[in-house]
Amino acid sequence: MEIFKKVRIFDFVKYSKYGLILSVFLTIGAFALLFFKGFTPGIDFAGGSVAQLKYDKTAPIEEIRKLLEVDLRFKGVQVSEFGSTEEVSIKIPAVEAFENEDLGPVINKILEPTGKFEIRKLDTVGPKVGNELRQKGILSLVMATLAMMLYVSFRYEWRFALAGIVALVHDVIITAASVIVFDIDLNLEVIAALLTLLGYSINDTIIVFDRIREKMLTNKTSNIEEVINEAISSTLSRTLLTSLTVFFVVLTLYLFGGEIIIGFSLPMLIGVVFGTYSSMFVAPKLAIIFGFNIEKYHAKEVKKAKKAQEKKQLRQMYENGRV
Repeated sequence: MEIFKKVRIFDFVKYSKYGLILSVFLTIGAFALLFFKGFTPGIDFAGGSVAQLKYDKTAPIEEIRKLLEVDLRFKGVQVSEFGSTEEVSIKIPAVEAFENEDLGPVINKILEPTGKFEIRKLDTVGPKVGNELRQKGILSLVMATLAMMLYVSFRYEWRFALAGIVALVHDVIITAASVIVFDIDLNLEVIAALLTLLGYSINDTIIVFDRIREKMLTNKTSNIEEVINEAISSTLSRTLLTSLTVFFVVLTLYLFGGEIIIGFSLPMLIGVVFGTYSSMFVAPKLAIIFGFNIEKYHAKEVKKAKKAQEKKQLRQMYENGRV
């Protein structure tokens, strides 16, 4: 039975330096994309209208675009394929002319020459509402990130806490940059994906850190690399099973959910991969780089345990005195 209890130890720390180099380049690239290119605001945040049309044949995208651009009210309109060659998405910037007008009949009349079609979806968001949604979406993301940072800082020794915070920011920044790379409009679905990723990523890191702390207290070794390798190896099966389960669920959403949910499914796919990778190859290595000393940690824990024992003895003496 002892044979089955043994865990194969992998040298994660050795390969973490390569992971860290990769992360540095990806993070720099992500920041460059965020600052120099930026997000493309979706209808949720920029305001305007989006119409989804389905034709009984291949949608004549060029003809649709030309007919709409003739009307000055549709200046800046974006026409693109939506999931299949028969469906098309029309994004119309917010204009005052359409504020009190039903867009359905207008689109039907203008696009009548293009063939038989039906308007399957028509959503409109005013500029003021879009601005409010953008502010609340960004605020929720910032508040959630700060809350996670605060939680980690109280839970762990400061070097591990800082490593966890950096890894969390790393995951969110790279995932956010992927939204720009894949030309996904920034909308509420993307914000929901980033918020979900925050919880997933920090949970993965906490499980690894808890096991590292447990190994530090039970093994009493002064080799932090050995402890980290053993801790990550012992949680590897759990981490991979959880990550693969989430990954395949999100992959199913991405493959079969269509264009409507791609703003959530694609960032989550990328976020799950980087969240798992950072908890094993980035966060623990950062704790070492930040100068964590396992001997000092053991000394601190011994002192803490001694104080707790003294308090317990004083309490017992006081209770016995009362009796």
